[in-house]
Amino acid sequence: MGNQCDTCAFYAYDEEYEEYYCAVNLDEDEYFRFITNQRSSCSYYRNGDDYAVVKHQM
Repeated sequence: MGNQCDTCAFYAYDEEYEEYYCAVNLDEDEYFRFITNQRSSCSYYRNGDDYAVVKHQM
């Protein structure tokens, strides 16, 4: 899932800790399901490429 995270809109950089993290806002139950997820793809993934919409419109 690491390569998928690189292009995700929720993949943010924390300057204080100098590392990237997933910025999806989850409650406890959702977080547990997210961490224990055995699937290879992330159900919260959203493409962070702002130009993807423009490419689609052309």
